[in-house]
Amino acid sequence: MTTVPSIKRLDQAVINRIAAGEIIQRPANALKELIENSLDAGSTQIQILIKEGGLKLLQIQDNGHGIHKEDMGIVCERFTTSKLKKFEDLSQIATYGFRGEALASISHIAHVTITTKTKDAQCAFRASYSDGKLAPPRPGASADPKPCAGNDGTQITAEDLFYNVPTRRRALKSASDEYNRILDVVSRYAVHNSTVSFTCRKQGSSTADVQTSSTSNITDTIRQIYGSSVASELLHVEKEFPPLDFKMNASFSNANYHVKRTTFLLFINHRLVESTNIKRAIENVYTSLLPKGSYPFVYLSLEISPRNVDVNVHPTKREVHFLNEEKIVDSIASTLQEQLEGSNFSRTFYTQTILPGASQIEEPSNQEGNSESTPNKVAAYNLVRTDSRITTLDTFIQRSEDGNELNTDPMEVNNESPAQPISSQSMKKPRVDVQITSILNLRNAVKKSEHSGLTQVLRDHSFVGCVDDTLALLQHERDLYLVNYAVISEELFYQVVLAEFCNFGKLQLTSPVSILECIKVALDVEEKEGTLSEQLQPKDTIASIITDMIVSRADMLEDHFSMVVSNEGSLLALPMLLKGYVPTMDKLPLFLLRLGTEVDWENEEGCFDSLGRELAIFYCAEPPVEPVDANETAQRQYKQEHEKYLWQVQHLIFPALKSQFVAPTCLAKEGGDYITRLARLTDLYKIFERC
Repeated sequence: MTTVPSIKRLDQAVINRIAAGEIIQRPANALKELIENSLDAGSTQIQILIKEGGLKLLQIQDNGHGIHKEDMGIVCERFTTSKLKKFEDLSQIATYGFRGEALASISHIAHVTITTKTKDAQCAFRASYSDGKLAPPRPGASADPKPCAGNDGTQITAEDLFYNVPTRRRALKSASDEYNRILDVVSRYAVHNSTVSFTCRKQGSSTADVQTSSTSNITDTIRQIYGSSVASELLHVEKEFPPLDFKMNASFSNANYHVKRTTFLLFINHRLVESTNIKRAIENVYTSLLPKGSYPFVYLSLEISPRNVDVNVHPTKREVHFLNEEKIVDSIASTLQEQLEGSNFSRTFYTQTILPGASQIEEPSNQEGNSESTPNKVAAYNLVRTDSRITTLDTFIQRSEDGNELNTDPMEVNNESPAQPISSQSMKKPRVDVQITSILNLRNAVKKSEHSGLTQVLRDHSFVGCVDDTLALLQHERDLYLVNYAVISEELFYQVVLAEFCNFGKLQLTSPVSILECIKVALDVEEKEGTLSEQLQPKDTIASIITDMIVSRADMLEDHFSMVVSNEGSLLALPMLLKGYVPTMDKLPLFLLRLGTEVDWENEEGCFDSLGRELAIFYCAEPPVEPVDANETAQRQYKQEHEKYLWQVQHLIFPALKSQFVAPTCLAKEGGDYITRLARLTDLYKIFERC
């Protein structure tokens, strides 16, 4: 017989935590609610302090009107508000907060301390809160608010966010990712409230990541936060629509500016919200103006009559519903379309020669009497008889000297070889959209250093052949180049690390590799070659210190770089930077040693940059070490590995240069000898004519 469970009333603590989980989903949600409270309090200065992405510390201080001492007893209880008295007031609500759930929700999942002072009070008062109620700051002390020194306004500190909801805390990503989300929220409110000074920084940092002035306008704030490149290309429009009872104020980029992802700041009645319909309509407007896959920057503020807006449709107030939505969206799109069509005179186009100093090629002119529509005849010395887009069957077949086909899968390695312990790649995982400021800065630095001429040469080249283990010949249009692919591949892999950050596959090792033993081998080699500086500690101690350091950062290495390290100090997997590509494993000991000596583990951006460089050095094209006085079997094995190495260079590295490589200007510097033009078709044609 089945027993029907009885219905019971949930415990109030459970109810409150469930409600808190709906309102506060991550630190950025908590900060958004606190910023809105500060703005409702009439603040003109808001200072934010963050530690560990807001999970350890989330503090906001404003210079608003403060909280009366007699109200501090209930300020963190649910549904306590100064903005709403009866349900009908919702139809006229014009403030950010109204339900009285923000502070209550935070107090149920964090340790909250409030320090506040009104202008007419003689001193400030401080109180601690837990589960919506006043709590003593320490055992045995009174929970009543205590007088203290303080400035006019309110300071709210939330510590150990989600300390009692471990599942939610574990579900969050890294602290840096949460901090980037916080910066995004602060940046958006700073743009919309340009008359309010915003400051946001990490605890212990002397410089702020976001800092605006209360005397700035919207354009100045956008320039300070999002850069001068977008601020200098902005159009502005302010328009009212009496029939629909709304008005709009927008700052949006013209056709000269475009990025790979839409930056859309939307405020409705001064509340930060999202609207898929408005965003899609705006992107459609730009479709005919921007290159395919490019998107604009748009800041849009709508003021709609409060009686036409339902603000209570989402727990975090992220979405709102309003009347005549379709007509309002069409009006916004039409207004932007008119402004963009009237700004065509500002279109700017840039041109550059393929290489600095290269002479321009003059097209042969038409002979007299020819019709203007008749195409010019291409001279013989201008004909290019290769197409970089053509792929032959030889691309997929690797042959030995005797003509027999070799295994074309570089992942399949002889298990008898200790030098190449790679066996397989991991399963695919969902792609992560990385918005970490440090990575974005490094990517931008790569883009700023681009030499567009060399990028074009490598993107549209035709591979001719390998000259030796470091040099290869390639053709671009009418020119023949000698390139140092050993150097170029290092820069390629560094860019792959930045582009695929957090999205690498894994190259599994057939058996665990002892990090400690590898580092000892590297130290022995360095000492033998005389490149090891005088160390203060024995080599075994140095190896142990570096091993412990790598193990202590195993979680970060796996999450960001797919480099798997066991707690016992064994290397289990390496990142897969190019599909099918296996680095020369002879370099593994030195790579592990350099992780301890060359990587800046203290600074986030420096860590990602230096670790990316070390991975690039490890993965760059370098042939396997030829054995000395080896037997016939070892020589045959080396020959096979060397053939696979050259196969990877031609069929994996050079195709990657065509699709995702940005050539830096350092490759074009005189004396670099990284890319050298050997011959030009027009010059060779003249020589053959003389012959």
